[in-house]
Amino acid sequence: MLRSVAIDTVIGTDPLPTLIAGERSNSASGALIESINPATGEVIARFPRCDATDVDAAVRAGERALPEWAASPPGVRAKALYRLANTIEARGEELAAIDVADNGSPIKEMRNDSRIAAEWIRYQANLSLSVRGETIPVAHDRLDYTLRQPWGVVGRIVPFNHPLMFATAKIAAPLVAGNTVIVKPSEHTSLSILALVDDLREIFPPGVVNVITGFGSEAGDALVAHPGVRRIAFTGHADTGRAIQRRAAEVAVKTVTLELGGKNPIVVFEDADLESAVAGALRGMNFTWQGQSCGSTSRLIVNEAIHEELVDELAERMEGLRSGMPDREDTDTGAIVNVQQLDKVRKYIEIGHGEGAKLLAGGGPPDDPELAGGNFIRPTLFDDVEPGGRLAQEEIFGPVLAVMTFRDYDHALEIANSVRFGLTASVFTSDLRTAHRFARDVEAGYVWVNDSSRHFTGTPFGGFKDSGIGREEDLEELLSYTQVKNVNVLLG
Repeated sequence: MLRSVAIDTVIGTDPLPTLIAGERSNSASGALIESINPATGEVIARFPRCDATDVDAAVRAGERALPEWAASPPGVRAKALYRLANTIEARGEELAAIDVADNGSPIKEMRNDSRIAAEWIRYQANLSLSVRGETIPVAHDRLDYTLRQPWGVVGRIVPFNHPLMFATAKIAAPLVAGNTVIVKPSEHTSLSILALVDDLREIFPPGVVNVITGFGSEAGDALVAHPGVRRIAFTGHADTGRAIQRRAAEVAVKTVTLELGGKNPIVVFEDADLESAVAGALRGMNFTWQGQSCGSTSRLIVNEAIHEELVDELAERMEGLRSGMPDREDTDTGAIVNVQQLDKVRKYIEIGHGEGAKLLAGGGPPDDPELAGGNFIRPTLFDDVEPGGRLAQEEIFGPVLAVMTFRDYDHALEIANSVRFGLTASVFTSDLRTAHRFARDVEAGYVWVNDSSRHFTGTPFGGFKDSGIGREEDLEELLSYTQVKNVNVLLG
């Protein structure tokens, strides 16, 4: 795997410390978690298994740091975020390599994650002066105005698929708004944020940023249930999101935003450009990080008139994707993050066979002895999928694409909207009326027309139905980390 002296220094520390109150910390219990390289099965590091005691210490640290941080000028907070973005850029290659070893995705994608993280952080820092209230004319002898004030200590729980990008970029908005933050990375991919502990200590005052590592059922639950944390944001599985809502409500009235899973449709009409549609289906499935994305367009809904031609071309292109060790520059698709997730993907491939779907590509491990020790599975394509079956209804979070056909617009829309999710959708057509009609009618929070997968800074991302609550990657994300206070002054 891709290594350097700097990477070995970080990963070789035993155990890696986390960050509480500006200090390098181990868990109060001394318990540790092993990080396993999914491409090799090798244990590459150990880090703290935090619990409620550690979470409470982090909350107390955030509460102590809050008054000074919230009172600091917006430009001061923005400057700290710019420093973080610059640090990520400067250490980008090293941090990407750590994510490769920890997460299993190809180096090309993890390198891009560090670039996007820096871009998103700067975007939120640039919005620092947008955290402002307004004056409201209520009467001649009165002044009415609003203030936007931080919530306090914010809990930010992020997933395994983009470790560095989510653990750093997703703390930017709450920090810009004047909150202090506790970030909990996935227990499967904690190494890159831990590699930044000393940088975070240097950039932010003690307690402004705290990093808690550990299992969701222990550290994550304690963070959600802590009465000192009134604002929580979670990215991950829909079932976990609902559990967080329930758990938070048991303790207090909390504000919870959720960016959850999807079973996202990509609909190809008869008049679509075939080459663009095939490329869009490949890109939309995010095979380059093994389909492990909530936004993956994992249901390909094709007009029956062009179905055979499109699917034949798509199967050929999928077979051409190179499975390989994630540190190689020519690798297209790497390793699934852990054995449990690999077993889940395999289970759904069995379900596809059991439901009578036709396997056209993939379906098993790569035929490469070098990859035998890792969590590898080939990009998989099933045709003739029943729209109401489990393969078409349930999120797999892996490299499995399900194809089904439609007759006309209403049939396509019926299939597209037939799942409980509504995160993203994609439509390919040369008819402007069909494009805008579909964008209006489909139950999804982010829609691409003749494109897929790409995100654009400043555009709101989030889902309908069971795919979440709230929007991120735009001004709305920043404002969601503030509370509005109204002030009414009698001038007479």
